Amino acid sequence: MEWRDEGLVIGVKRHGESAVILELMTRGHGRHAGLVRGGAGRALRSVLQPGNSVEALWRARIEQHLGAFAVEPVRSRAARLIDRAFALHGVGHLCGLLRLLPERDPHGELFEMAEVIADRLDSLDVAPALMARFELAMLAALGFGLDLERCALTGETADLAYVSPKTGRAVARAAAAPWRDRLLAFPAFLRLPAPAGADAGDLVEAFRLTGHFLERDVFGPRGLTAPPARGLYIAAAAAN
Repeated sequence: MEWRDEGLVIGVKRHGESAVILELMTRGHGRHAGLVRGGAGRALRSVLQPGNSVEALWRARIEQHLGAFAVEPVRSRAARLIDRAFALHGVGHLCGLLRLLPERDPHGELFEMAEVIADRLDSLDVAPALMARFELAMLAALGFGLDLERCALTGETADLAYVSPKTGRAVARAAAAPWRDRLLAFPAFLRLPAPAGADAGDLVEAFRLTGHFLERDVFGPRGLTAPPARGLYIAAAAAN
């Protein structure tokens, strides 16, 4: 059997003398791995860099097998990002998040979001806000989505300024007053329907919000801790 799809390179592992096991986040087939013969050679080494996009043809005798990829470059971003430490931290964090998804489980919207972020990772003015939104989307995809549409106490939809760290539900500013010190801030840029930029303070609060639930619901139960790339990326965004 075989299929062809576009994929974002999220991991490469050496296999034998000249082959690699390539891990892609694909548009229609989710997170998917396959063997690339000759992938460790000079011709493909620059193509198979995390953050690059490729056109991949996957073939296997049966669906359950690892299978093999034949790949062609679509968008090469790695060379542009390699001299920017914050962008490399962003690549590492983005790929690490995508590896949390179940294998071969399609998530077309996450793929599209990841591609947009990958195209902008060298811009500290845009990418961090997109990354914070992506962490929210990842929580939802993993079954831990937050309820951010209306106030948990009043049902109001306006001026939602906080989130309960226990329930993951939004709280309006006025209703939150007695418990404000115990709640997580819900930055304005996350509440807007379209992506928007954010200042350093809002970014720190946004990543504190998503980080709390990632740690509690995703990393902790898997025996993991937040990857160093996440902390380094947030530090670079906050310093901008």
